[in-house]
Amino acid sequence: MAIDPVCGMEVDEEEAKFETEYKGKTYYFCAPGCKTMFEEDPEEYLE
Repeated sequence: MAIDPVCGMEVDEEEAKFETEYKGKTYYFCAPGCKTMFEEDPEEYLE
């Protein structure tokens, strides 16, 4: 299980509908809103 970096929810990588790549790593999200927020400012969520 991956952790959504925006909201902290667990996300199953195999069934995740929302994902993005940043600096060579894939991040998984529970919802499109979390993906959008991450893509707007990834560093804010990776601190």
